[in-house]
Amino acid sequence: MQIWTGLGNPGPQYALHRHNVGFMAVDVIAEMHDFGPVQKKFSGWAQEGRIGREKILLLKPATFMNQSGRAVGEAMRFYKLETDALTVFHDELDLAPCKVKVRHGGGLAGHNGLRSIDQHLGPDFRRVRIGIGHPGSKDRVNGHVLGNYGKAEMDDLSDMLAAIGAEARWLAENDGPRFMSDVALRQQG
Repeated sequence: MQIWTGLGNPGPQYALHRHNVGFMAVDVIAEMHDFGPVQKKFSGWAQEGRIGREKILLLKPATFMNQSGRAVGEAMRFYKLETDALTVFHDELDLAPCKVKVRHGGGLAGHNGLRSIDQHLGPDFRRVRIGIGHPGSKDRVNGHVLGNYGKAEMDDLSDMLAAIGAEARWLAENDGPRFMSDVALRQQG
């Protein structure tokens, strides 16, 4: 069993925020891989399914970003899993828009969702970093992160999310480099 958590804030008013791209990613994975119905569990919304031979629980915490670790911790304890079974999909300011990178462990880069998970479970988990780009100056970061994707960004966003969903099997098989490579190739096509 693996737990793949998308980070975001609950509620329709946040649905298209750049900060919610983690939610968007797990929604696309669930749809493309025929995951089961959404269930309210672990202080969030969970869907169970398989990608290849791997059983995966997709989790979207309903706790708001800065308490994401509470929901993730509940699910990890319930299934008695270690952090090597956890993958977190999140927005990343330090990557160009729609670039996707996988990293194991590392810093928190001021991300409140990652900070919360780190407080509950430690830093040693896999991250799928989804680039949202930096607005240029520090005083514009909050508005950028908590702003909606613009119309001009929607095609690139859709292409990136579709690539993440289509290549998710490489994440399930723990092949981060192949996942990144194949996502990038799909985005070029």
